[in-house]
Amino acid sequence: MTTMTEASVREFRMPDVGEGLTEAEILKWYVQPGDTVTDGQVVCEVETAKAAVELPIPYDGVVRELRFAEGTTVDVGTAIIAVDVAGGGAPAAETPAAAQAPAPSEKKPDQPEKKPEGSGRQPVLVGYGVATSSTKRRPRKGPEIPVQEASTSVQAELNGHGTAAPAGPRPLAKPPVRKLAKDLGVDLATVVPSGPDGIITRGDVHAAVARAQPAPAAAPIVETPVHVQAPAPAPVVTYDGARETRIPVKGVRKATAAAMVGSAFTAPHVTEFVTVDVTRTMKLVEELKQDKEFTGLRVNPLLLIAKALLVAIKRNPEINASWDEAAQEIVLKHYVNLGIAAATPRGLIVPNIKDAHAKTLPRLAESLGELVSTAREGKTSPAAMQGGTVTITNVGVFGVDTGTPILNPGESAILAVGAIRLQPWVHKGKVKPRQVTTLALSFDHRLVDGELGSKVLADVAAILEQPKRLISWA
Repeated sequence: MTTMTEASVREFRMPDVGEGLTEAEILKWYVQPGDTVTDGQVVCEVETAKAAVELPIPYDGVVRELRFAEGTTVDVGTAIIAVDVAGGGAPAAETPAAAQAPAPSEKKPDQPEKKPEGSGRQPVLVGYGVATSSTKRRPRKGPEIPVQEASTSVQAELNGHGTAAPAGPRPLAKPPVRKLAKDLGVDLATVVPSGPDGIITRGDVHAAVARAQPAPAAAPIVETPVHVQAPAPAPVVTYDGARETRIPVKGVRKATAAAMVGSAFTAPHVTEFVTVDVTRTMKLVEELKQDKEFTGLRVNPLLLIAKALLVAIKRNPEINASWDEAAQEIVLKHYVNLGIAAATPRGLIVPNIKDAHAKTLPRLAESLGELVSTAREGKTSPAAMQGGTVTITNVGVFGVDTGTPILNPGESAILAVGAIRLQPWVHKGKVKPRQVTTLALSFDHRLVDGELGSKVLADVAAILEQPKRLISWA
């Protein structure tokens, strides 16, 4: 009887809900043990490093066990819920839901391991597919490694060689982490690991650097770029007797931090600035709002700024490129996936408009409106944040004049747009009140020299000053 019950239980595993993601946090369970579920029914909402998505279950049955509680971060490929597909299984009562790890299955020595239903194909989520190989480990060469030798083999692989581990304990860290530690002058033996099985992560290395720095005598300069939109420090007050609150770094914030650190330490950034009179652009925005072709569409200065940048890229296509470190090649992109930095309740995300270069102004307005509304609802898919080529970050909406934005990893340029203010300006030989803003263009100096970066920024400024150039230059 027990065998039949166990055979009817299917485990649903955390799928790879985006390219290269390794973990996700369970935000909310929509079912409880004892509930009946059907194929395609959403059972939980999870948050990855890129977005929040809902997971549908791929079979019918009765929920037997929830393996993890809400708020738990789970590795891709780990079973998160058990379902009795026979419909008669009772919820497990020995341990609280989400606190008990799945017990290892028993099988006969000569009996091949039976894969759970759905293990070959995870449910496809909105906006992207799932690579079946994303949750599999790379096969090892040679004979099967006995269980008692697994830890030695893992340590050898993490240490960057395939032979047995050298005599004496050596900190566990992957080769990229070891290189980062070497570049930053950090002794891995002094780093406190936070990864599984005592593995040192990139975050652990940066934390060690932060601990080693002496406390400054004066207030430190905040090095966080404006477009990251880090929250302002809260006043020193007490909450229930506590003077500090610790917030776990995970999800979008964790991904943003890792991406910005990686970009800052990889690409040599250069930032150039220009202050421009955008009075004519603001007038054109008001005219377009009355145009029947833009009825129901979102028309604002960002629309014309985006179009101006696309035209500048068309005139200077070399800036739309990426650096391939492995192949030592510059990859010129003949398309523009225009990223728009968006502040959401979950943090900063940068979805992009695919093939923005080929869109007319009304279609670009439509795409911008959809991008912003989807981001604010927290429904942006991981696929929408992949493959960007250049980015715009509009810090002006927060009343900021401009900033020195950090590049999105893999991109060559990012344009920061400052607040548009009424200022005294020399116009036709006289000082008049005009609408003025400051633009800042950061670019990767490996790809873009000062001349090319200046040409792109100057073209954007010229179009915004005289938007009629859109007609002749586009």
